[in-house]
Amino acid sequence: MSFARLATATPSSRIGLGLAAVGRPGYINLGRAEDLPADRTVSAMRERAHQLLDAAYAQGVRYLDVARSYGRSEEFLAEWLDHRADVRDVVVGSKWGYTYTADWQADAEVHEVKDHSVQTYDRQVAESRSLLGKRLDLYQIHSVTPDSPALTDTVLHGRLAALAAEGVLIGLSTSGPEQAAAIRAALTVTVDGEPLFRSVQATYNLLEPSAGEALAEAHDAGCTVIVKEGMANGRLAGRPTDEAASTVLHRVAEEADTTSDAVALAAVLHHPWADLVLSGAATADQLTSNLQAASVALTPAQHARLTTLAEPARTYWHHRSELPWS
Repeated sequence: MSFARLATATPSSRIGLGLAAVGRPGYINLGRAEDLPADRTVSAMRERAHQLLDAAYAQGVRYLDVARSYGRSEEFLAEWLDHRADVRDVVVGSKWGYTYTADWQADAEVHEVKDHSVQTYDRQVAESRSLLGKRLDLYQIHSVTPDSPALTDTVLHGRLAALAAEGVLIGLSTSGPEQAAAIRAALTVTVDGEPLFRSVQATYNLLEPSAGEALAEAHDAGCTVIVKEGMANGRLAGRPTDEAASTVLHRVAEEADTTSDAVALAAVLHHPWADLVLSGAATADQLTSNLQAASVALTPAQHARLTTLAEPARTYWHHRSELPWS
């Protein structure tokens, strides 16, 4: 399986849709109460997910991203694919390594539990494939950090290589202030002399750009680079806040005749190593606004102003850890 066809498929093909925000009732995006109705039953969220998938596909999005820990996101996507027999040109990525534990409660004490063991992989890959079957193109280890056993467990590497031999691309996502170290460690992992990881998904945005150089290295090494959290869990979505970022984004958006969220995503798309940038939209209107990023051309001066928004990585991740689930 190759991502190559996405490069020329549609103008929006460098923007993917992640279903984290609509696969479960609780998430950590700011403004979530405004975005989603009070009815967050399974049926209501299923309908919302399917509406978003319809809107995304109609507007040229061809990469779809889910995970075992995103509630019922794999299930919702699988149902949509089953009902859209005409849709054969999307690329589907999922992730394993976290188990969803919130029991469909937005205010659960614990929403997900991380475990990168072989046992968890064996269970979760079976669950993912039971839903997505041969539509699973990319399987990623979820939120790898430098101390993750997934980077050194040779038994796990053998399991992943066997999945790769069946045609599924193997990747990882990263999180935390040491993303760059995790990415560089992953690039050294081989099985039978061949690189194991062919895709890297990482948090990168105007507030948290610390993984940029490592992502460029991954791209140069032949990995597909997927950027998540390009709007910093809603902090760069243009909502009224007291953050300096809102003022800078608003002014650049006015100059570019677009929206703040489109500017935030366009700044990421500007990097040639960013093969795909995820929209985490919860509404069709948000998605349409996000997709404007594909046609936004920022000037060097505007880019320079936007780079001033960067925070120290540890400051950013500490702030993120305090965002409420809602």
